[in-house]
Amino acid sequence: MKIAILGAGNAGCAIAADLTLKGHEITLIKTSHAMHDDNFEYLQTHRGEMTLNEFGKVSTAYIHRVTRDLKELQDAEIVIIYIQTNFHEQLIEKIAPYLQKDQILLINPGYLSTAYVLKYCQDKPIIVAEAQSSFVDGRIMEPGQFKVGFRNVRNPIGIYPASRKEKAIEKLDKLQERFVYLDSVVEAALHNPNLVVHTVGSVMSIPRIEKSRGDFCMYHEAYTRDNPATWRILEAMDAEKMNVLEKLGFARLSYVEACKYRNSLDDNIDAKEVFLDYAEMDTRAKGPTKVDSRYISEDVPQGLVMLEALGKSLHVATPIVSSLIEIASAALGRNLRAEGRTPEKLGRENIKKILVDCRSGEEL
Repeated sequence: MKIAILGAGNAGCAIAADLTLKGHEITLIKTSHAMHDDNFEYLQTHRGEMTLNEFGKVSTAYIHRVTRDLKELQDAEIVIIYIQTNFHEQLIEKIAPYLQKDQILLINPGYLSTAYVLKYCQDKPIIVAEAQSSFVDGRIMEPGQFKVGFRNVRNPIGIYPASRKEKAIEKLDKLQERFVYLDSVVEAALHNPNLVVHTVGSVMSIPRIEKSRGDFCMYHEAYTRDNPATWRILEAMDAEKMNVLEKLGFARLSYVEACKYRNSLDDNIDAKEVFLDYAEMDTRAKGPTKVDSRYISEDVPQGLVMLEALGKSLHVATPIVSSLIEIASAALGRNLRAEGRTPEKLGRENIKKILVDCRSGEEL
């Protein structure tokens, strides 16, 4: 299949190489000059050469096309957005003129960016898919070289509209990315693991992040068997998220159970142990290396602010979520609520359409 990937950062490059190796024709489109320009220039001058090192197995892909031209997405059957969620709205508005009938727009992760698609692409009969988390975890180690740290064994994904779910599944399964399909993009949005694990782990580690001067690994330090207080904060915040999901008509599913579902095929393993094993892997990259990193500046406004706003609209209390937003805003010296996703910014009518589409619970 012809596939366009928007975003040439860590995940975008890894997926571009991975799908190329699976036989697809990939167009990798860089959407900014913010990061990884050296890697992008390498790809342009080396015939799209990208090497994946996956626990010692080395595979080299030659990505079909590497460009900055958004118009190149027009011929793709599937368009995948792989950029920080802070910039989803601007990008969706930019690509709207180029999207074609029956294309699948896969947003990974989504944080309910389907609402932005409805906001800017109402005249486009496209299918939207939102994934919970990246299919391949790892880092660009040097230009043209990607080290794989982890792959999910299942990749939960929501489809909008529900009436086109079977058509979407038929195409998405050709990607061979271990997809399992949820009832709604809402579940994918609120089960984005970074909403929980990044925000609690990084906000509660702010002094350590500053003192370490780049020598900090959140997974190795914030989430261990010796951190019961941090776990209690995570579980309290996770309960607030589940309260919102339940009010919206979805099943209560904890962070660790969602993690277990993505990470393990063994139903007999304790869910928390699955996460702790994942956190302890020596392939976990260092980070965040500074307080103003995507762990806070992305996942607090795009994740926690959205969750808090949904809670307020549904009369569900979210005191832990609100506290983390307040602390993060104070630490960064700016109003993260003003930067974040709210029903007003996403569009209440758009959210209502998404909830009606999946015949969910209480309206906002």
